[in-house]
Formats: sequence, structure tokens, C-alpha cells
Amino acid sequence: WIGTRDVVDGVTIERAGCVAAPLYAPISPGFPLRLSSMIRRHRPQALHLHLPNASCFALLASPAARRLPWIVHWHADISPDAKDWRLHVAYRLYRPFEQAVLKRAAAIIVTSQAYRDASVALEPWLAKTQVIGLGLRPAPESTASPPTWPEGDGIKLLAVGRLSYYKGFDTLFDALAMMRDRGDVPMPRLLLIGEGEHGRRLREQASRLQLDDCVRFAGGVDDDSLHAAYSNADLFALPSLDRSEAFGLVLLEAMRAGVPVVASAIAGSGVGHVVADGLTGDLFAAGDASALADALTRMTREPARRQRMGAPAYARWRDEFSLERSASQVAELYKRVVAR
Repeated sequence: WIGTRDVVDGVTIERAGCVAAPLYAPISPGFPLRLSSMIRRHRPQALHLHLPNASCFALLASPAARRLPWIVHWHADISPDAKDWRLHVAYRLYRPFEQAVLKRAAAIIVTSQAYRDASVALEPWLAKTQVIGLGLRPAPESTASPPTWPEGDGIKLLAVGRLSYYKGFDTLFDALAMMRDRGDVPMPRLLLIGEGEHGRRLREQASRLQLDDCVRFAGGVDDDSLHAAYSNADLFALPSLDRSEAFGLVLLEAMRAGVPVVASAIAGSGVGHVVADGLTGDLFAAGDASALADALTRMTREPARRQRMGAPAYARWRDEFSLERSASQVAELYKRVVAR
């Protein structure tokens, strides 16, 4: 649990070891010690914290950290829609520390206006928030072969994400089963990239629905193979269920590759901002397998529709969600916070 030190592209990265991650929250006894050491060595002018992360709460007791202004990057609420009752119980203990960090923050970065406006946790601190979307740099040239899609005549459908409940992959499987039963279009061939705690249950569901011939679980893949998968896909799907999907970085990865998407319309999430509905992809009602089946059927029947969405998807990533644009906005915020 001591951690490591690495240098990546000239940047020193201190990694604090994690001893456990109950309820998705990493426990890192070495985090406050390593951070205090870094503050002494580097004498920073500000601290940029990423929440949710319980390890950041240790800074509340650090005199060295409290002498500096904090910028909090708010990636997601502890969603009240979460199905795991343990999260609701644990949040009662988590919330006072969360609110103390937000109170102490000089500025709070939120990744979309929709998420900011729907967040109960951020409501007392809206005056300190600034919306800065996530960004991606251009994809490197990939020399890898993409993971293999299932055989068949249907479109190559890609989904990427942790195999967790909120990602809605079970809804995607139900939608594929509906399409098979309708029988009016060739079955999409789904390549699912990712690992997670619901992997076994999803594999059992795919077998139960007799989808083994059109669904392939690729597990985790390296970056080169992932880039190749996006480049070879006809369509990308993000069927997430609730605001645990705060933004959808994988949507940017698909758009960067010029791939149209079908994604859940989640109230209070940034997904509806990232996807320009009808221009770069189609939105459907979250958790509605029939609506997802309809969206996939439409995309399958209308190849011209998919092709028409590819260029606007790429342009939207380039103009709105480049890493350069996002980093520039963050750098300007740093200057203002330090100047104050």
C-alpha cells in the first residue's frame, strides 16, 4: 500500500497504494502522507482535487493543504438513484466531509450545465462552480488489430465500459433479444469491452437470451486495441441507467473516431449535452429496452443515417471537447484562483 513514483511524458506521478475499495471507494492510508510530502517538496500554489474520492477528506486535517486554495473537480454525485442501498447508508457518513471540502473550495469544476443544475450536493455552492467539459487529445495512430466481432451480416456495434449495474448493458441485451424476435433486420454484432463486478451475471443473461452468437465479451484491452475497435465500429451504444453516468467520456472516444452513437437520455446528466440528438447520434429513454431496440433498428436500416452522423460527431469532438480546449479553460481558472 506504500505506492510508487513514475514519470510519464516528463510529469512525475505519485501513486498512493490502495488497500481496499468497499462500495467503490478506494481506501489509501498512504495518500495523506504522500500528499504532505509532495506539498513540502514542490511548494504548489493550489491543489486540484477530484471528487468523489474519500481520500481527499484527509486534507481537511492538513495545515499545509489548508494554506492553499483548492479547486474541486466534481465528476459525479453519490447518486440518489443508485440501486445499492448500502450507498445510501454510507452517504450519510460521507456527506458531511464532502460538504466540508466543497465549503473550503475556492472553485468547483462541473463537467456539464445539466449535471450542475441537477446536483443536490452542489446546490449550496453554485456560485463557486464553473462548467468545463471533459476533453480528449487526438487519437494516436493504431497499428493493432481490433478485437474480433461476432460473425454475421449485421452492423458492428461497440459498447465500452465497466460491467456495473448503472451502465445498463442488461438493457442492451434485452433490446438485442427484441430485435432478434422481430426478425426484420440483420442482428447487430455486439463487441463489449470492459470488466467489472457484473460480468458473470451479464454472461449468464446473454446465454439465457440466446445471444451467444451475436455478443462477444472482449474483457479489458490495451489502448491500441481500443482505438482500433472504435475505428472499425459502425455504431456505438451507451445504455446507462442513471446519473451515475455523469458525462460519458466513451462518447467522446466514439465521436473522435467519427462513429455515431445511441445513448440514454438521462435527466440531469451530461450525456444529453455530449450527444447532439439527431445530429451526432440518437437518444432513447433510459432503461427502455424497446426504445433502444427501435433506435438500433433505425440505425441498422438506414446506413446513410449513420454515415451522415459521422462527420458532425467528429467535428463536435474537435470543436467542443478537445483536450486542448478543456485544459485551456482549467488553466485560466487556476490563474484566477491563485490571483485571488
